[in-house]
Amino acid sequence: MASKEPGTYGEASIRVLKGLEPVKQRPGMYTRTDNPLHIIQEVLDNAADEALAGFGKKIKVTLHTDGSVSVEDDGRGIPFGLHPEEKAPVVELVFTRLHAGGKFDKGSGGAYSFSGGLHGVGVSVTNALSTRLEVQSHREGQVARLAFSAGDVVEPLQVRAIESGERRQGTTVRAWPDGKYFESHTLPINELTHLLRSKAVLMPGVAVTLVNEKTKDTQQWLYKGGLRDYLMQTLNGDPVIPLFEGTGYADKNADSFAEGEGAEWCVAFTEEGQPVRESYVNLIPTSAGGTHESGLRDGLFNAVKSFVELHSLLPKGVKLLPEDVFARASYVLSAKVLDPQFQGQIKERLNSRDAVRLVSSFVRPALELWLNQHVDYGRKLAELAIKAAQTRQRAGQKVEKRKGSGVAVLPGKLTDCESKDIAHNEVFLVEGDSAGGSAKMGRDKEAQAILPLRGKVLNTWEVERDRLFANTEIHDISVAIGVDPHGPDDTPDLSGLRYGKVCILSDADVDGSHIQVLLLTLFFRHFPKLIDTGHVYVAKPPLFRVDAPARGKKPAAKLYALDEGELTAILDKLRKDGVREGAWTISRFKGLGEMSAEQLWETTLNPDTRRLLQVRLGKLDFSQTQGEITKLMGKGEAAARRELMELRGDDVEVDV
Repeated sequence: MASKEPGTYGEASIRVLKGLEPVKQRPGMYTRTDNPLHIIQEVLDNAADEALAGFGKKIKVTLHTDGSVSVEDDGRGIPFGLHPEEKAPVVELVFTRLHAGGKFDKGSGGAYSFSGGLHGVGVSVTNALSTRLEVQSHREGQVARLAFSAGDVVEPLQVRAIESGERRQGTTVRAWPDGKYFESHTLPINELTHLLRSKAVLMPGVAVTLVNEKTKDTQQWLYKGGLRDYLMQTLNGDPVIPLFEGTGYADKNADSFAEGEGAEWCVAFTEEGQPVRESYVNLIPTSAGGTHESGLRDGLFNAVKSFVELHSLLPKGVKLLPEDVFARASYVLSAKVLDPQFQGQIKERLNSRDAVRLVSSFVRPALELWLNQHVDYGRKLAELAIKAAQTRQRAGQKVEKRKGSGVAVLPGKLTDCESKDIAHNEVFLVEGDSAGGSAKMGRDKEAQAILPLRGKVLNTWEVERDRLFANTEIHDISVAIGVDPHGPDDTPDLSGLRYGKVCILSDADVDGSHIQVLLLTLFFRHFPKLIDTGHVYVAKPPLFRVDAPARGKKPAAKLYALDEGELTAILDKLRKDGVREGAWTISRFKGLGEMSAEQLWETTLNPDTRRLLQVRLGKLDFSQTQGEITKLMGKGEAAARRELMELRGDDVEVDV
């Protein structure tokens, strides 16, 4: 019989969250909780997807006096007939079921070719976190209405004929966000206005209106032109030298990309002022950037570098890097990707690896042609980039001089990089000599250094600072980085720092996680200012490789997954692409040493495709974090550690 005693763990302890309960339990996993803007944006994105698909010309957002917000479009209207399998009205499923939506089937036969909707989660989150939500759908001569409260239906579906004078199609959603889920009840008007204006810019010919009932204000945006006017307005008249814009989309004969995939961009280079940088994927704002921005950066750099080399403009001893070209660039980038992979539910960053190649393949040839047609502008742009490179190199030399002649001899097993620019340089602390060998061969020799570590690093939590250098590995790490051990209240000399990024690179298994924890303990305890100043990172190598056969126009490919969850998603995608069950091969990496140099570069070292996490303290201060780590790493803390595992063990994913 299941135990019910308090503190016991039995069958009755397991709780299954149903319907929208997961959203209410952990809203931060699904949306931003500082204010309700993102849950309104989910509704707005649906209206924009209708316009993007060519079925709407108007979007109207109204801020009502009672605190509710409504979004109205003239798209096709959400279907409200019974779902053939679920036997419930489709409009009800869309708002009450996670992972129910019309945007899973991209391409031919789907309701949407390009859209921001990916998981069918968006508006169900809006519903879950609203005290009330009302939906009206006009479609096929009928209008349907239903209402929800906290995600549950409170006014069931009612359908009637559309009356004369009433609009024929479209959806209206009105939501009352529930204040208990948000730090602030108030919508940030400036952010909302910027969002609506950008939607109008990205969809020329679509009228976007904002009505504020409290202030009696109405604003409307309708752009006939493209991104140029928008960028110039945003730059507020800063002098531009030069400005480059273009578009590129794949046609039906493209080998690598689906028809319609591509980008539109406008880039302006300025000598002063704060650069303006905005990017979008299928109209979704990607405030944290991503691989489409990497593609723009890659295309710009290679085109400018090619122009500089063609005209022999580079002074002796100066080497151009991507950030030299990008330093003074302002841009608006709007990419269209058939099946975008975003980081997180709020879609702030694009992770699709193919997007680097997609955007770069259109930007580079277009800019090369433009530069050679506008040679004077090309020379000005080259001058700007060369000036940035010279400034960067001078800064690097200053750091070198400050180290003085008494510098310790660098460890013999450190394979150093060629560049002296610490903003650009990275060192990877790699688990094991064999992995170190692959990393040395696969790295970018210009900017990436490799320091292989033998075996498990010492647990330094209770080691005195003056005894640290008795351990060879820790001595080598400190000398290679160029910073001496210090405490949280010290002011260490960081002028000798040799790398802007210190990256921990260990296997994706349990032993690798242990080494990662030991190194993080070392940096937190004895090099805290490196974490404070944002120099410590953790690399995330994949655990699985999937060899996928050719799919239609897509060639055979090697796909990588960090964990079981990503592996499942890749296999689901292959099945959706029509690949026969079992036609793929799954390999599990026992360690980094099993990867070839090329694989390690592609998955873990290449700045455009790797996943590198910055180490931060988060909301806890140093003393609070110190108490937590003492429980985990202290020698005499077995009882506290057991208690912590009992209380928090369910929060941890373990790969056994």
